[in-house]
Amino acid sequence: MKGQLRNKRTVTSYDVARLAGVSQSAVSRVFSPDASVSDAMTRRVREAADQLGYRPNRLAQAMITGRSRIVALVVAHFENQFFSEAFERLALELQARNYHVLTFMAADVAGKTDQVIEELLDYRVEGLITASVGLSNELTRAINDADIPIVMFNRSQDHPDLSGVSSDNVTGGRAVADYLLQSGCRRIAHIAGWHGASTQRDREAGFLAGLAAAGHTLFAREVGDFHHDQAESATRRMFATATRPDAVFVANDHMAFAVMDVLRHDLGLRVPEDVSVIGYDDVPMARWKSYNLTTVRQPVRRMVSATVDLLLDRIAAPDAEAQRLVFEGQVVERGTVRRPD
Repeated sequence: MKGQLRNKRTVTSYDVARLAGVSQSAVSRVFSPDASVSDAMTRRVREAADQLGYRPNRLAQAMITGRSRIVALVVAHFENQFFSEAFERLALELQARNYHVLTFMAADVAGKTDQVIEELLDYRVEGLITASVGLSNELTRAINDADIPIVMFNRSQDHPDLSGVSSDNVTGGRAVADYLLQSGCRRIAHIAGWHGASTQRDREAGFLAGLAAAGHTLFAREVGDFHHDQAESATRRMFATATRPDAVFVANDHMAFAVMDVLRHDLGLRVPEDVSVIGYDDVPMARWKSYNLTTVRQPVRRMVSATVDLLLDRIAAPDAEAQRLVFEGQVVERGTVRRPD
């Protein structure tokens, strides 16, 4: 009998129920992730479904139950390894909780607030995770006002109703200043990311505070906007002077790789003998022998688990108070910052 109905018409849950000798509601419960069903019932229904080639209609289920089990994820781009790693972990964590992921690229949502909200509502998205520094405050607040639970990943906004998860970027920036000063660096420069990102603002604020506490000021500053090409240009401008920095704090690892390439291959400088370089994030490429980058590690696993937990709690209790969770990172010492003799 296997496959007999498959080629004639769409197999329904009623067909499965008749073959399994159970009610249609029992079939629905078996294919509902949160339903309580006995092992024996599950086996009977799934054997019948397999025999008939039945696949549950998730969209129809969402219409009936009001639960799509879809979470939207807004990301900036996958060029930066931090976001590609975080996205993979977020998707796997959500899938393990029986949720599906709908992805929006930040470049596609800029200036399209109404359109994005309509699309989220059309897909009956149950929640949203923003993993993009470029997502506007206006859009984030509009989504929240549309009663779609939202959690910001690796960023924050000064809005009492918005939940977020991040590392302690202020403390991380201060740790960078302390580490470079303890290493004997004195002409300490900074290549900043995009000024509109809370991560950039907080890292730089902590960094400058750390320098000031030790009686030092920033030697030079350029902006790389979190982009590889712009970080290369920023490095060339920064080092086109007679007196050069002896250390550079780069706002993330993605830019730090560009900085190191320019220093080594374009300017003929040695890292760390001539210039120390420290990044932020500790992406997988930082461990490559070609870079061996000293950096600040963000606790991605803990941040991802906390983000998913927080979002699902918000979905279950939409009126719950917003939370801001902050996890402390740590300096990972490798080979791009010189140590005192």
